[in-house]
Amino acid sequence: MLEQSLFGSLEAGVDEAGRGSLAGPVTAAAVILPSKINFQGLNDSKKLSPIQRKQLRTEIEGQAIAYSIAHIDSKTIDKINILNSTIKAMHKALSNLKITPEHLLVDGNFFIRYKNIPHTCIIKGDEKYQNIAAASILAKTYRDEIMESLHLKFTIYDWENNKGYATKKHREAIENHGITIHHRKSFRLLNKQLTIIF
Repeated sequence: MLEQSLFGSLEAGVDEAGRGSLAGPVTAAAVILPSKINFQGLNDSKKLSPIQRKQLRTEIEGQAIAYSIAHIDSKTIDKINILNSTIKAMHKALSNLKITPEHLLVDGNFFIRYKNIPHTCIIKGDEKYQNIAAASILAKTYRDEIMESLHLKFTIYDWENNKGYATKKHREAIENHGITIHHRKSFRLLNKQLTIIF
């Protein structure tokens, strides 16, 4: 069972989705949960099925004290790099919260201080704390919806299924058809075959 929080009820869990994707935005979410709440089945979003994520998203949004989602597009990612874009998305999500948290729990090992709010980075935090897991679910489900919508305009890339990540089908589509305005040009979009010379 995941811990409720580290420091108290006005603690925001923060996480992102799409950092390693070849296309689409990077999305961040910030979630403040009530101090005495326990969501059944809450876990790292990557370990849940789409149906489970959808159900939990409804519960999270219905019971959270506050939550917010923010997106940074591929053009910005290419301009300021993915690390800065991830932090920018997290800061944007925090700035949109209707309540200012007293502490931040951030998934991962790096974060740039937001205002004067103390923060703690937790590696694999979405497997340890409910508020980070909740942020993980919101970030992923909202980003997935964007990629599913973009899929309708760019069906050859199979974004409906791969959500912009580097599957074989996605890379083959890039090789055969080129890229779109939603691809991250600063990323290695194709694997280069290395020839070993003896």
